[in-house]
Amino acid sequence: MKATGTIDRPLTHDPLKQAPMTAHTTSEKPHGSAPADFTTTGAITSRQNRTREMQLIPEALARAHMEDRMREADAERRALRLVAARRMQRRAERVSLRARRALAMAVMH
Repeated sequence: MKATGTIDRPLTHDPLKQAPMTAHTTSEKPHGSAPADFTTTGAITSRQNRTREMQLIPEALARAHMEDRMREADAERRALRLVAARRMQRRAERVSLRARRALAMAVMH
């Protein structure tokens, strides 16, 4: 028994291996059919390209997201380094002032 695929669960996901769309044999078009100027030439190629592009979209989004995160992390690191440098500078200034006072006290006595 040959199992045919459905729209939700196709037999294959490869567009080249899927069954082509067949036209109606009667001269009367069914209600809701596509207009006469609609052609399916190159549909498989465009569907394949679209599928490839759509498969690459999450990768591109993930790459952009990671670049944003890396940029944020670098900015955060620079900010933390700046805060630490200012803290060390204030500490060094206090130590320097304390040493000058101690020296002044030693010279005066």
